[in-house]
Amino acid sequence: MGQTILVVDDEARIVKLVRDYLERAGFGVLAAQDGEAALTLARVERPDLIILDLMLPGVDGLDVCRRLRQESGVPIIMLTARVEEADRIVGLELGADDYVTKPFSPGELVARVRATLRRASGEVGPSTMLRAGDVELDTASLTATVADRPVDLTPTEFQLLATLVRQPGRIFSREQLLEAIHGVSFDGYDRSMDSHVKNLRRKIEPDPRQPCYIQTVYGVGYRFGAR
Repeated sequence: MGQTILVVDDEARIVKLVRDYLERAGFGVLAAQDGEAALTLARVERPDLIILDLMLPGVDGLDVCRRLRQESGVPIIMLTARVEEADRIVGLELGADDYVTKPFSPGELVARVRATLRRASGEVGPSTMLRAGDVELDTASLTATVADRPVDLTPTEFQLLATLVRQPGRIFSREQLLEAIHGVSFDGYDRSMDSHVKNLRRKIEPDPRQPCYIQTVYGVGYRFGAR
């Protein structure tokens, strides 16, 4: 049986559109039209990925994302309106892996689903173990340790760190990192990458306010500095 995607949106026409494209691509599809139903389905059915609209009745998408991240590392792609920039940033900081803005191309959404699932399955490169200083990544199991301490990362955070660790000292622009972690062309804004970096620093840096691993190169992007 193929992988299962949970689509959460209160607009029936959007659910039908996304379902049609995902099923044509070989995915099984579950659907929920509100936050509580989404949480129940996620807990019972354990989908491989969740497409989550932020504007939901009752429990909104941000609350759903927050609760899901407390319980699991299931990949989450947010559906957002272009006017919701602040919500996009909050969603990414809560641990969402990607976002797609409305109106969206169904074909692009399917491509992002596939790219996110590849990251979640550990398809991040030919090497199994990556090491730089006291950071060690196992790309087969998507596990990370920093100074012998296990660190729980989302698939996107893992891929971001793996991209930087593969080439310590190399300066990556935000656009290069977005392309590396998403695997498809990305029309996002710089702050989406900044949100992922902020989350990652919280998890791996001794002091996120003075990062030693993920260093900012002002006006350019980021680089990895091994300790």
